[in-house]
Amino acid sequence: MHLRLSEDEFSTLIDMVSLAAEVASLNQKPGTESSLENFANLEDKILGRAKAQGHSDIIEISPETEKHQVTAAYLTNSYIQDCIEEMRNETFWEELSYRLAEKEIMQKLGENTYLELPEERKIETITPLQKRHWQEFAQNGLKNIHRIDPPNKG
Repeated sequence: MHLRLSEDEFSTLIDMVSLAAEVASLNQKPGTESSLENFANLEDKILGRAKAQGHSDIIEISPETEKHQVTAAYLTNSYIQDCIEEMRNETFWEELSYRLAEKEIMQKLGENTYLELPEERKIETITPLQKRHWQEFAQNGLKNIHRIDPPNKG
């Protein structure tokens, strides 16, 4: 397959491939090794071509994997890093608001009752509470979050 890309498109492809490989590398579940290796090999191939075509200032060989990767200096101030940080941030707040809402529902209904609800009903029940938590976090971050140790634990 031949694909003609402008210099801007090729630079975007470098970022896209590096971002995809970086996100894929976060998945360390057993059984994902083959997919992870496929991502790494394609990233190596594309970045190897990019280095040969004049992008050697942002591409290096990893001493650990002996494959091409974007340099740490490039990564630090890149769109790739912005995307990863935003993904982590959104995931954190989404997960925190969901888990707090779920905990409230379990306390109200009982854990077994909650776990027996159909998935659609769980979502209907959790969504308003999750939105309330989300709004709180959007306004105040973690400022109003406090952990209380059980008696004799702290």
